[in-house]
Amino acid sequence: MPLGPSRRGLVPPFIAMDVLRAANAREAAGHSVIHLEVGQPGTPAPAAVLDAARAALAGDRIGYTDALGIPPLREAIARDYRERYGVAVEPAEIVVTTGSSAAFQLAFLAAFEPGDRVALAAPGYPAYRNILTALGLEPVLIEVGPNAHYQPNPELLARAIDGAGEIAGLIVASPANPTGTMIPAPELARLAAWCHEHGIRLVSDEIYHGITYESPAQTARAFGDQAIVVNSFSKYYSMTGWRLGWMVVPPDLARSVECLAQNFYISPPSLSQLAAPAVFACRAELDAHVARYRTNRDLLIGMLREAGLTRFAPAEGAFYLYVDVSTLTRDSQEFCRRILAETGVATTPGRDFDPIHGDSWVRLSFAGSTADIAEAARRLSEWLPRGR
Repeated sequence: MPLGPSRRGLVPPFIAMDVLRAANAREAAGHSVIHLEVGQPGTPAPAAVLDAARAALAGDRIGYTDALGIPPLREAIARDYRERYGVAVEPAEIVVTTGSSAAFQLAFLAAFEPGDRVALAAPGYPAYRNILTALGLEPVLIEVGPNAHYQPNPELLARAIDGAGEIAGLIVASPANPTGTMIPAPELARLAAWCHEHGIRLVSDEIYHGITYESPAQTARAFGDQAIVVNSFSKYYSMTGWRLGWMVVPPDLARSVECLAQNFYISPPSLSQLAAPAVFACRAELDAHVARYRTNRDLLIGMLREAGLTRFAPAEGAFYLYVDVSTLTRDSQEFCRRILAETGVATTPGRDFDPIHGDSWVRLSFAGSTADIAEAARRLSEWLPRGR
């Protein structure tokens, strides 16, 4: 029998990371690159977190922890739910994970059987469907656009079930990647109730909570304890490389998630866990980042409109603009390759987020410094007229 990768390993790449690799290679060759391709804040972790990490290195052996996370961090996360959302969550319901990526693996394995069908929005975060596929689950893409505010709703889900059969789960994100759109609290409540009524497990990706521009986001946990809630310290808290996230786990999945975590990861990174509780006292610093993201967003929107690109998803949260470039290209991958080669601005093709219509869209991340975003806008505004 010839050797080779298993079928489960033959998933599409996360194209944003391929673009990052190409951008880094260009940078290493001495060329100027502005990174609009990855969703990474341009700021380090807050100073209080760095101080806590230094203290931990000096005074702790940095060994294994409980697979579910250290009690002080789980208590701090539970307290944040009470203070931020007015929602009671017990520390025992919190599972600390190695980033939100690990949380999704644990959630999908604990909640679904091989062959189960799980619905998600298109456009949407590509790792959802790629992880589902690798685990032997079937992603069911729900096409969403301006008519549905780029978010799934019960009507679209009912239509999908009528057309293609039952689904076992639904993944939602509010704010969403790549669109930045949000699900208002009444609509999220309606969606959670519909899922409960139809025996569908709701998985709520809340990693961009805190980064909102018009109104705060609501957690799915406010509408019952059957949804799996996933969050992360990477985005609002500016701790991407610390690889730390968490889940709020329904009671019926708690032991399964714990056993999976024990066997897969032993424990989340202990240094990150020891430092992370300090971040909850850094709201003023973190909210200043959000104010900068708003400035960056508005700067890019102005440039796009002047360039004649007036159709994009309403970026109500997160730090992305998802832009229709169908007047310029029907091959977003080649389009983004040309932009990088000819301007030094790294962008992500919409194909990464939507295999149906994404060839006519691109995603721009505005999480960097305002100086970088302004320079990227200048380069793009000069290039776009000749990029046709």
